[in-house]
Amino acid sequence: MNVGPKLEYFYFDQEKAPTPVPLDHAGYFDLTSSDSAMDLRRETTLSLEHMSIPVTYSYHSSAPSQNGIELRYSEAVTCADNIMTSRLVIRQLAHEHGMMASFMPKPFTGASGSGMFLYQSLFDHDGNNLFWAPKTEHPAHLSPLAQHYVAGLLKYAPEFMLVTNPTVNSYKRLVSNGEVPVYATWGRKNRSALVRIPTHKPGKHQATRVELRNPDPTANPYLALAVSLAAGIRGIEEGLELPEESFSGFERLNDGELASRGFRRLPRNLGDAIKRFDRSELMRETLGDHICDYLVAQKWREWDEYSATVTEWERKSYYAGL
Repeated sequence: MNVGPKLEYFYFDQEKAPTPVPLDHAGYFDLTSSDSAMDLRRETTLSLEHMSIPVTYSYHSSAPSQNGIELRYSEAVTCADNIMTSRLVIRQLAHEHGMMASFMPKPFTGASGSGMFLYQSLFDHDGNNLFWAPKTEHPAHLSPLAQHYVAGLLKYAPEFMLVTNPTVNSYKRLVSNGEVPVYATWGRKNRSALVRIPTHKPGKHQATRVELRNPDPTANPYLALAVSLAAGIRGIEEGLELPEESFSGFERLNDGELASRGFRRLPRNLGDAIKRFDRSELMRETLGDHICDYLVAQKWREWDEYSATVTEWERKSYYAGL
């Protein structure tokens, strides 16, 4: 398994923590003076390169004060190591510049959240990409093995999302806005799909990959890669068929229309994710009873604490109106 991760995160004023105050209002791939973190991103990239962690891209992302970094693909365990090191380096360098780097999935209402997109592919022992196939065999250049792999991700995503999206706040990011998945779907030019297939470039067979778009940067990368690999492999073992490709705007269909097309709704909140994870035979087989029991117990405690907390939204909505 080879994985290329892309992490998003926010820079905030360290002195105003824990209140998130954006340091700029630049946009996606902005390269103007309004991008306050350009020099810090360059320093972060050079630091990671000096630690033998190759960086493919670093850029300003779409939300205010939001940044992104894409690491070069590597085998799965090295990838998880690189994610852990990168999060530490990003935080440390931000601290040295009087900033705070936050990997919180959704710090602002009404703005994009932060994801940890995982580009995945399987190679054989001779270094050949097993996901590629000519377009005559599949319009997205996916081999039969890759199609089964993606079908496994789609089928088992509701069961592994407690690992890839492990916090209450994770599910505030996963709302229907055309940029993040809320249904277990796949597509090529549809960024609201759970699994996106990047456009194939002629002669770049080795770059054939699938992008898992639901994880966020609060996830444990070792466990996240383990469960997504297990889901894909189970799809291969079961010979699962790839469902129809989703299209941009499909999320505007009602639940009945989506269900009739075979599109499954992903967990809406942490409580839903815990229930699906706890019932999963695949997760227990992959992670073992000890990790599963511990994770379920801790996450129920977190969910119960959150559910008992009165929020500012509730005070505004109900305090004087009922």
